[in-house]
Amino acid sequence: MQRPPLRQAKTIDNVFNSAYWHLGQQDFTINEIRTKLERKTDNQQWIDTVLARLIEGGYLKSDFDFAVRYCELAFSNEIGIGAIRRKLQLRGVSATEIDTAIEQVMHEQTVDLFELATSRLLSRFENFYGTNIEKVYSQMTTKGFSRAEIDHALAQHPQRETLRSKLALKADKADLTTEIIKLFNKGKGKTLILQELKQRLIDVSDFEETLYQLTLTEHVDFYQSCKNELAKKRYNLADYKEKSKAYAYLSRKGFGSDEIKEAMTLDDES
Repeated sequence: MQRPPLRQAKTIDNVFNSAYWHLGQQDFTINEIRTKLERKTDNQQWIDTVLARLIEGGYLKSDFDFAVRYCELAFSNEIGIGAIRRKLQLRGVSATEIDTAIEQVMHEQTVDLFELATSRLLSRFENFYGTNIEKVYSQMTTKGFSRAEIDHALAQHPQRETLRSKLALKADKADLTTEIIKLFNKGKGKTLILQELKQRLIDVSDFEETLYQLTLTEHVDFYQSCKNELAKKRYNLADYKEKSKAYAYLSRKGFGSDEIKEAMTLDDES
């Protein structure tokens, strides 16, 4: 929906009133107020006069003073310098003035970014149940903290052991039997299945027993699966190099030497 056009200023007093109204809502940079006044009038002389009077009267800060005030408020709200830089750059403040303002305020307030990150983390998270490590890093990064600062804050948190990754939380809900069958149905052998389960942080302490039960119930048959995977390829097993390639392929799929040899023997006999 398009914003309705502003009623245009008929006098310079109208421009003053518009500027005072905006500054009564929040602090703005000089360029931000100029942009707002340009929507009110195309009389640049009025705009320049109003801006000069506002600066002279202390109603409108220089970009540097604006940045200093912004830094003071941001640090008091436990915001890191990454977010401060992003916000001030979006508001048209130069990188030099931003860095100088940050340095000045950090010196005056003896700001320690590692302590600031620690304080923010402690105040936002009593423990880490209901969240995960990826979300915590994302939230802290958005608030302007570096990886090193976040690492330090986590190391200081008394409940840091309750923070887990999305992968680990998903692994807790996984059923070992179901996951083995899924991977088996994708044509993967025992060693590759075990490797992938470990990579997904799934508890494999009962892997051997679970697999044994699945072979008894014929849900899993690696000998047949190995033969099926070999049949999908067109290796010439009469050629030594081709046979070596076939062996390497099946080995990468996670099948054992006995399974591979039997698959190749059956293929030769067929």
